[in-house]
Amino acid sequence: MSRKQMVFLIFFLVLLLDQSVKIWVKTHMAYGEEIQVFGWDRVLIHFVENDGMAFGLRLGGEYGKLILSLFRITAVGFLLLYLIRLVKEQSHRWLVTGFALVLSGAVGNIVDSVLYGRIFSASTFDSGPAQLLPEGGGYAPILYGRVVDMFYLPLFYGNYPEWVPYFGGKAFLFFRPVFNIADVAISLGVVVLLWFYFRFPAQQELPQEEE
Repeated sequence: MSRKQMVFLIFFLVLLLDQSVKIWVKTHMAYGEEIQVFGWDRVLIHFVENDGMAFGLRLGGEYGKLILSLFRITAVGFLLLYLIRLVKEQSHRWLVTGFALVLSGAVGNIVDSVLYGRIFSASTFDSGPAQLLPEGGGYAPILYGRVVDMFYLPLFYGNYPEWVPYFGGKAFLFFRPVFNIADVAISLGVVVLLWFYFRFPAQQELPQEEE
């Protein structure tokens, strides 16, 4: 498989899985509703939306949302150009894979921000599942859509020991953020890139011959 084919495959699979799960959750679950996976109370499908970045982080204000959406699109444009260059130069497969995963995840969340406000009705705690292409139009203009998150893994929770400075006696929860497949792809891509840069430092700038 060539590097170009590999990039297309990664992009297609990540985007297909990410959007399929998001559309199903959006149209089958009310906001805040959760489903236990295999009956486990530590592995949940928990429907929430966010206006910001990966894992529920956000940039406040009306203009903050617009700035973030435009920044995402610009950053993805530069990342796409760089990935095209890596493919043309026959760069190391792990390097290409890492950037392809990051690009795919970023595009997956951009789709939500750009289009979901126009094609879905609003999701609220008491409105039930959202409608796709509602008669009255969507819940927000283009670029103002909210990112759909659903995977919630509250694996460990309890209280910090009293002797721990500042946090002593306070409740803790791991893992708190709710995330989606696009977030996973971005995180996995970053891990692959870090592994590559530490594992193959001599090959970072050297194009590799096609096998």
